[in-house]
Amino acid sequence: MSAESHRNHHLGHSHHDRHGPNGHQPTDFGRAFALGITLNIIYIVIEVAYGLLSGSMALLADAGHNLSDVLGLAVAWAGAELAKKPPNNQFTYGLGGSSILAALLNGLFLLVACGAIAWEAIGRFNTPSEVASTTVIIVAAIGIVINFGTAMLFVSGQKEDINIRGAFLHMMADAGVSAGVVIGGILIFYTGMNWIDPLISLLIVALIFWSTWGLLTEAVRMSLAGVPRGIDAEEVLEFLSNMPGVATVHDLHIWPMSTSETAMTAHLVMPDGHPGKGFLAKVQDEMKARFAIHHITIQIELEDEEADICETDSAC
Repeated sequence: MSAESHRNHHLGHSHHDRHGPNGHQPTDFGRAFALGITLNIIYIVIEVAYGLLSGSMALLADAGHNLSDVLGLAVAWAGAELAKKPPNNQFTYGLGGSSILAALLNGLFLLVACGAIAWEAIGRFNTPSEVASTTVIIVAAIGIVINFGTAMLFVSGQKEDINIRGAFLHMMADAGVSAGVVIGGILIFYTGMNWIDPLISLLIVALIFWSTWGLLTEAVRMSLAGVPRGIDAEEVLEFLSNMPGVATVHDLHIWPMSTSETAMTAHLVMPDGHPGKGFLAKVQDEMKARFAIHHITIQIELEDEEADICETDSAC
Protein backbone atom coordinates (compact mmCIF):
# COMPACT_ATOMS: atom_id res chain seq x y z
CA MET A 1 0.00 0.00 0.00
CA SER A 2 1.46 3.40 -0.99
CA ALA A 3 2.04 6.14 1.57
CA GLU A 4 -0.78 8.20 0.06
CA SER A 5 -3.16 5.23 0.07
CA HIS A 6 -2.22 4.50 3.68
CA ARG A 7 -3.06 8.05 4.58
CA ASN A 8 -6.43 7.77 2.87
CA HIS A 9 -7.33 4.93 5.17
CA HIS A 10 -5.72 6.15 8.38
CA LEU A 11 -5.92 9.89 8.85
CA GLY A 12 -4.78 11.30 12.16
CA HIS A 13 -1.82 11.66 14.45
CA SER A 14 0.00 9.25 16.65
CA HIS A 15 -2.08 7.96 19.55
CA HIS A 16 0.80 8.82 21.81
CA ASP A 17 -0.44 12.40 21.52
CA ARG A 18 -3.00 13.13 24.22
CA HIS A 19 -5.29 16.08 23.77
CA GLY A 20 -8.19 17.56 25.62
CA PRO A 21 -11.28 18.66 23.69
CA ASN A 22 -9.82 22.10 23.02
CA GLY A 23 -6.67 20.71 21.47
CA HIS A 24 -4.44 21.35 24.49
CA GLN A 25 -2.36 18.79 26.30
CA PRO A 26 -4.38 17.90 29.42
CA THR A 27 -3.09 19.17 32.75
CA ASP A 28 -1.42 16.72 35.12
CA PHE A 29 -3.60 16.65 38.24
CA GLY A 30 -1.46 14.14 40.16
CA ARG A 31 -0.51 16.62 42.90
CA ALA A 32 -4.08 17.88 43.14
CA PHE A 33 -5.35 14.32 43.68
CA ALA A 34 -2.66 13.59 46.29
CA LEU A 35 -3.35 16.78 48.23
CA GLY A 36 -7.13 16.40 48.00
CA ILE A 37 -7.01 12.80 49.25
CA THR A 38 -4.68 13.69 52.14
CA LEU A 39 -6.78 16.64 53.31
CA ASN A 40 -10.00 14.66 53.14
CA ILE A 41 -8.61 11.67 55.04
CA ILE A 42 -7.50 13.98 57.86
CA TYR A 43 -10.90 15.64 57.88
CA ILE A 44 -12.76 12.31 57.90
CA VAL A 45 -10.91 11.24 61.04
CA ILE A 46 -11.82 14.53 62.73
CA GLU A 47 -15.42 14.34 61.54
CA VAL A 48 -16.00 10.77 62.72
CA ALA A 49 -14.44 11.49 66.12
CA TYR A 50 -16.51 14.59 66.76
CA GLY A 51 -19.62 13.07 65.14
CA LEU A 52 -19.51 10.27 67.73
CA LEU A 53 -18.72 12.64 70.60
CA SER A 54 -21.46 15.11 69.63
CA GLY A 55 -24.05 12.50 68.67
CA SER A 56 -24.53 14.12 65.26
CA MET A 57 -25.82 11.87 62.48
CA ALA A 58 -25.30 14.72 60.04
CA LEU A 59 -21.57 14.80 60.80
CA LEU A 60 -21.30 11.02 60.50
CA ALA A 61 -23.31 11.14 57.26
CA ASP A 62 -20.98 13.78 55.88
CA ALA A 63 -17.99 11.68 56.95
CA GLY A 64 -19.41 8.69 55.08
CA HIS A 65 -19.90 10.85 52.03
CA ASN A 66 -16.33 12.17 52.33
CA LEU A 67 -15.03 8.60 52.57
CA SER A 68 -16.78 7.72 49.32
CA ASP A 69 -15.21 10.81 47.78
CA VAL A 70 -11.74 9.75 48.91
CA LEU A 71 -12.33 6.43 47.18
CA GLY A 72 -13.69 8.34 44.19
CA LEU A 73 -10.66 10.61 44.08
CA ALA A 74 -8.37 7.57 44.27
CA VAL A 75 -10.22 5.86 41.41
CA ALA A 76 -10.23 9.07 39.35
CA TRP A 77 -6.49 9.47 39.96
CA ALA A 78 -5.84 5.88 38.92
CA GLY A 79 -7.93 6.40 35.78
CA ALA A 80 -6.07 9.59 34.91
CA GLU A 81 -2.69 7.91 35.36
CA LEU A 82 -3.66 4.83 33.33
CA ALA A 83 -4.93 7.09 30.54
CA LYS A 84 -1.36 8.38 30.12
CA LYS A 85 -0.04 4.93 29.24
CA PRO A 86 0.98 4.68 25.56
CA PRO A 87 -0.71 2.21 23.19
CA ASN A 88 0.70 -1.30 22.86
CA ASN A 89 -0.05 -4.49 20.96
CA GLN A 90 -2.79 -5.47 23.41
CA PHE A 91 -4.37 -2.02 23.85
CA THR A 92 -3.88 -0.25 20.54
CA TYR A 93 -5.73 2.86 21.74
CA GLY A 94 -3.87 2.89 25.04
CA LEU A 95 -5.68 2.76 28.37
CA GLY A 96 -7.62 6.00 28.02
CA GLY A 97 -10.89 4.13 28.52
CA SER A 98 -9.92 3.52 32.15
CA SER A 99 -10.79 7.16 32.88
CA ILE A 100 -14.37 6.41 31.71
CA LEU A 101 -14.52 3.44 34.08
CA ALA A 102 -13.21 5.69 36.87
CA ALA A 103 -15.98 8.23 36.28
CA LEU A 104 -18.55 5.41 36.27
CA LEU A 105 -17.24 3.98 39.55
CA ASN A 106 -17.26 7.48 41.04
CA GLY A 107 -20.97 7.77 40.35
CA LEU A 108 -21.67 4.32 41.78
CA PHE A 109 -19.71 5.09 44.96
CA LEU A 110 -21.88 8.12 45.55
CA LEU A 111 -25.13 6.22 45.00
CA VAL A 112 -24.06 3.61 47.57
CA ALA A 113 -23.22 6.42 50.00
CA CYS A 114 -26.68 7.92 49.42
CA GLY A 115 -28.40 4.67 50.34
CA ALA A 116 -26.37 4.14 53.52
CA ILE A 117 -26.86 7.70 54.76
CA ALA A 118 -30.60 7.71 54.02
CA TRP A 119 -31.13 4.39 55.83
CA GLU A 120 -29.42 5.60 59.00
CA ALA A 121 -31.07 9.03 58.92
CA ILE A 122 -34.59 7.57 58.62
CA GLY A 123 -33.89 5.38 61.65
CA ARG A 124 -32.81 8.45 63.63
CA PHE A 125 -36.19 10.12 63.14
CA ASN A 126 -37.76 7.54 65.48
CA THR A 127 -35.13 8.02 68.20
CA PRO A 128 -33.45 11.42 67.75
CA SER A 129 -30.41 11.77 69.97
CA GLU A 130 -29.00 14.84 71.70
CA VAL A 131 -26.70 16.82 69.41
CA ALA A 132 -23.79 19.01 70.55
CA SER A 133 -24.67 21.73 68.09
CA THR A 134 -21.66 23.98 68.74
CA THR A 135 -19.24 21.16 67.97
CA VAL A 136 -21.20 20.30 64.83
CA ILE A 137 -21.04 23.90 63.61
CA ILE A 138 -17.27 24.21 64.14
CA VAL A 139 -16.35 20.88 62.54
CA ALA A 140 -18.66 21.39 59.55
CA ALA A 141 -17.29 24.91 59.01
CA ILE A 142 -13.79 23.41 58.73
CA GLY A 143 -15.24 21.02 56.16
CA ILE A 144 -16.48 23.90 54.02
CA VAL A 145 -12.95 25.29 53.79
CA ILE A 146 -11.30 21.92 53.06
CA ASN A 147 -13.85 20.76 50.50
CA PHE A 148 -14.06 24.06 48.65
CA GLY A 149 -10.27 24.34 48.60
CA THR A 150 -9.99 20.80 47.21
CA ALA A 151 -12.61 21.55 44.54
CA MET A 152 -10.57 24.55 43.38
CA LEU A 153 -7.64 22.20 42.68
CA PHE A 154 -9.71 20.67 39.85
CA VAL A 155 -11.60 23.72 38.56
CA SER A 156 -9.26 24.27 35.58
CA GLY A 157 -9.87 20.80 34.13
CA GLN A 158 -13.51 20.12 34.96
CA LYS A 159 -14.85 21.51 31.66
CA GLU A 160 -12.55 19.34 29.53
CA ASP A 161 -12.60 15.97 31.27
CA ILE A 162 -15.59 14.19 32.83
CA ASN A 163 -13.22 12.30 35.15
CA ILE A 164 -11.82 15.57 36.54
CA ARG A 165 -15.34 17.02 36.56
CA GLY A 166 -16.42 14.11 38.76
CA ALA A 167 -13.73 15.01 41.29
CA PHE A 168 -14.69 18.69 41.12
CA LEU A 169 -18.42 18.02 41.56
CA HIS A 170 -17.81 15.70 44.50
CA MET A 171 -15.79 18.31 46.32
CA MET A 172 -18.26 21.12 45.56
CA ALA A 173 -21.10 18.87 46.74
CA ASP A 174 -19.15 18.21 49.93
CA ALA A 175 -18.72 21.94 50.52
CA GLY A 176 -22.48 22.37 50.09
CA VAL A 177 -23.16 19.44 52.40
CA SER A 178 -20.89 20.91 55.08
CA ALA A 179 -22.70 24.23 54.73
CA GLY A 180 -25.99 22.37 55.26
CA VAL A 181 -24.62 20.75 58.41
CA VAL A 182 -23.58 24.18 59.73
CA ILE A 183 -27.09 25.50 59.11
CA GLY A 184 -28.57 22.45 60.85
CA GLY A 185 -26.29 22.95 63.84
CA ILE A 186 -27.35 26.59 64.13
CA LEU A 187 -31.04 25.64 63.98
CA ILE A 188 -30.58 22.97 66.66
CA PHE A 189 -28.66 25.44 68.84
CA TYR A 190 -31.54 27.94 68.80
CA THR A 191 -34.52 25.56 68.76
CA GLY A 192 -33.31 22.43 70.56
CA MET A 193 -35.08 20.30 67.91
CA ASN A 194 -32.72 17.34 67.49
CA TRP A 195 -34.78 15.83 64.65
CA ILE A 196 -33.35 18.59 62.46
CA ASP A 197 -30.08 16.59 62.37
CA PRO A 198 -31.46 13.52 60.50
CA LEU A 199 -33.52 15.87 58.32
CA ILE A 200 -30.32 17.62 57.26
CA SER A 201 -28.86 14.17 56.52
CA LEU A 202 -31.71 13.42 54.11
CA LEU A 203 -31.25 16.80 52.44
CA ILE A 204 -27.58 15.89 52.06
CA VAL A 205 -28.61 12.67 50.32
CA ALA A 206 -30.85 14.61 47.91
CA LEU A 207 -27.99 17.00 47.09
CA ILE A 208 -25.53 14.17 46.52
CA PHE A 209 -27.98 12.32 44.28
CA TRP A 210 -28.76 15.43 42.25
CA SER A 211 -25.07 16.25 41.69
CA THR A 212 -24.24 12.63 40.85
CA TRP A 213 -27.00 11.73 38.41
CA GLY A 214 -25.70 13.77 35.48
CA LEU A 215 -22.17 12.47 35.99
CA LEU A 216 -23.37 8.86 36.20
CA THR A 217 -25.59 9.01 33.11
CA GLU A 218 -22.82 10.60 31.06
CA ALA A 219 -20.29 8.01 32.28
CA VAL A 220 -22.69 5.19 31.30
CA ARG A 221 -23.17 6.79 27.88
CA MET A 222 -19.41 7.04 27.35
CA SER A 223 -18.82 3.46 28.52
CA LEU A 224 -21.31 2.34 25.84
CA ALA A 225 -19.34 4.27 23.18
CA GLY A 226 -22.09 6.87 22.81
CA VAL A 227 -21.40 10.15 21.03
CA PRO A 228 -19.80 12.42 23.66
CA ARG A 229 -21.81 15.27 25.11
CA GLY A 230 -21.30 18.47 23.15
CA ILE A 231 -20.88 16.76 19.76
CA ASP A 232 -23.88 16.63 17.40
CA ALA A 233 -23.48 13.66 15.04
CA GLU A 234 -25.96 15.22 12.61
CA GLU A 235 -23.83 18.37 12.38
CA VAL A 236 -20.71 16.29 11.75
CA LEU A 237 -22.54 14.34 9.03
CA GLU A 238 -23.79 17.54 7.41
CA PHE A 239 -20.34 19.11 7.46
CA LEU A 240 -18.69 16.08 5.85
CA SER A 241 -21.46 15.80 3.25
CA ASN A 242 -20.87 19.43 2.22
CA MET A 243 -17.13 18.97 1.68
CA PRO A 244 -16.10 19.56 -1.97
CA GLY A 245 -16.40 16.40 -4.05
CA VAL A 246 -18.29 14.39 -1.43
CA ALA A 247 -21.48 12.78 -2.77
CA THR A 248 -22.56 10.86 0.33
CA VAL A 249 -21.26 9.85 3.74
CA HIS A 250 -21.86 6.53 5.45
CA ASP A 251 -20.50 4.45 8.32
CA LEU A 252 -19.98 7.56 10.43
CA HIS A 253 -18.99 6.57 13.98
CA ILE A 254 -18.05 8.92 16.82
CA TRP A 255 -17.06 7.59 20.23
CA PRO A 256 -15.00 8.53 23.30
CA MET A 257 -11.55 6.96 23.62
CA SER A 258 -11.26 8.41 27.11
CA THR A 259 -12.96 11.11 29.16
CA SER A 260 -11.01 13.77 27.23
CA GLU A 261 -10.43 12.25 23.77
CA THR A 262 -12.82 11.53 20.92
CA ALA A 263 -12.38 9.36 17.83
CA MET A 264 -14.26 9.26 14.53
CA THR A 265 -14.40 7.08 11.44
CA ALA A 266 -16.31 7.77 8.22
CA HIS A 267 -16.59 6.60 4.62
CA LEU A 268 -16.74 9.46 2.08
CA VAL A 269 -18.10 8.63 -1.36
CA MET A 270 -16.23 10.82 -3.90
CA PRO A 271 -17.14 9.76 -7.49
CA ASP A 272 -14.57 12.10 -9.10
CA GLY A 273 -11.72 10.53 -7.15
CA HIS A 274 -9.44 11.72 -4.39
CA PRO A 275 -9.29 15.56 -4.36
CA GLY A 276 -5.62 15.78 -3.37
CA LYS A 277 -3.27 15.75 -0.43
CA GLY A 278 -4.64 18.91 1.20
CA PHE A 279 -8.18 17.53 1.50
CA LEU A 280 -7.45 15.07 4.29
CA ALA A 281 -5.43 17.63 6.24
CA LYS A 282 -8.36 20.06 5.94
CA VAL A 283 -10.80 17.44 7.25
CA GLN A 284 -8.55 16.80 10.22
CA ASP A 285 -8.14 20.51 11.03
CA GLU A 286 -11.88 21.18 10.69
CA MET A 287 -12.85 18.22 12.86
CA LYS A 288 -10.46 19.48 15.51
CA ALA A 289 -11.59 23.10 15.41
CA ARG A 290 -15.36 22.57 14.99
CA PHE A 291 -16.05 19.40 16.93
CA ALA A 292 -12.97 18.72 19.13
CA ILE A 293 -12.38 15.37 17.43
CA HIS A 294 -8.70 14.51 17.15
CA HIS A 295 -8.41 10.82 16.26
CA ILE A 296 -9.86 10.55 12.76
CA THR A 297 -9.95 7.77 10.17
CA ILE A 298 -11.37 8.54 6.73
CA GLN A 299 -11.96 6.04 3.94
CA ILE A 300 -12.39 7.44 0.42
CA GLU A 301 -14.68 5.49 -1.94
CA LEU A 302 -15.30 6.11 -5.65
CA GLU A 303 -18.81 4.71 -5.44
CA ASP A 304 -21.31 4.02 -2.68
CA GLU A 305 -20.40 0.41 -1.95
CA GLU A 306 -22.89 0.27 0.91
CA ALA A 307 -25.75 1.15 -1.46
CA ASP A 308 -24.58 -1.53 -3.91
CA ILE A 309 -24.60 -4.10 -1.15
CA CYS A 310 -28.10 -3.08 -0.06
CA GLU A 311 -29.44 -3.45 -3.58
CA THR A 312 -28.57 -7.16 -3.50
CA ASP A 313 -29.27 -7.75 0.18
CA SER A 314 -32.89 -7.76 1.31
CA ALA A 315 -31.75 -7.32 4.92
CA CYS A 316 -30.86 -3.67 4.16
